[in-house]
Amino acid sequence: MKARTRAVVAALCAVGLLVVLVAGRPRGILAVGLALLCVLLGMVAAMAVTAARHGDDRGPVEPTPAGQPRTGLYGVDADTLETLDNEEAVRALRERYRRLDGLNDR
Repeated sequence: MKARTRAVVAALCAVGLLVVLVAGRPRGILAVGLALLCVLLGMVAAMAVTAARHGDDRGPVEPTPAGQPRTGLYGVDADTLETLDNEEAVRALRERYRRLDGLNDR
């Protein structure tokens, strides 16, 4: 179900519950339950609208584990290379990071 459809359905359900609360004036636990459900549906509608604005049709993004390089660096970080005293490898790794991040300190 797309985010826009989800937003419309949740908003219509929330408005319907609000009409039941105002017109029917239920008492006791039923009124509390309907009010909480109305708030919950309003929040679902708001989140679905936000998702629709940000474009929910994008494919799922696979998260990278914390502390792992983003692409092709094979899990070797600069501290490890410095520990091994390989200055050329450290320079090459830093250059790759600069190209990946789009940053250049020159």
